[in-house]
Amino acid sequence: MATELTWLGHGTWSITSGDHKIVLDPFINDNPSAPCKADDVEADFILVSHGHFDHVSDLVYLAKKTGAKVIAIFEIVDWLKNQGVDNAHPLNIGGGVSMPFGRVQMTNAIHSSVLPDGTYAGNPGGFLIQFPEGEVYFACDTALFSDMKLIPKEGLELAVLPIGDNFTMGPDDAARAVQLLEPKRVAPAHYNTWPPIEQDAEAWAKYVKDTTSTEPIVLQPGGTITL
Repeated sequence: MATELTWLGHGTWSITSGDHKIVLDPFINDNPSAPCKADDVEADFILVSHGHFDHVSDLVYLAKKTGAKVIAIFEIVDWLKNQGVDNAHPLNIGGGVSMPFGRVQMTNAIHSSVLPDGTYAGNPGGFLIQFPEGEVYFACDTALFSDMKLIPKEGLELAVLPIGDNFTMGPDDAARAVQLLEPKRVAPAHYNTWPPIEQDAEAWAKYVKDTTSTEPIVLQPGGTITL
């Protein structure tokens, strides 16, 4: 079965790879662009990039409901223990671990990170995931940084980049990130959830198509990319 990645709006993704279901940054019930509710989501694994509410608001609920293994930076895993979630694997920036669906490496991200209750959440990150079909890079919440060019190991099948501006890199810097990463395909995320991050994703995709060899894919929430 091919790996399928479904955008649930904002920075949240639901991924099916073989028999495994993975959720990235569960922000669903309070997400105005989400096409579903947390009760509708299945997960065997949950990846968490950083502690901001718009990436973890449904984390504890979903982890307890599904029993999924959470993969996150050490400080978030430590915080989860106090929330009654023990099925978790801690990572730190640059570190990786092999999971049944593929290898997960936590990459650098230039951002901030604190949990909704004010607890320090360690460093923010992104994820490089080696699925059977190839590498996928989730930049998650980040500014542009030149070391992005070092992230692909075998060539990216897909990169997912924020384009919302204000809290992350905007369309111009995201287009520059495409030039550094050189993925086969790229999808924008983290935009149009609220007025401060409204962007014209179609215009961004046209610019990427006109200036790079990467194929841009603009999804509506609920839309799916097949690797």
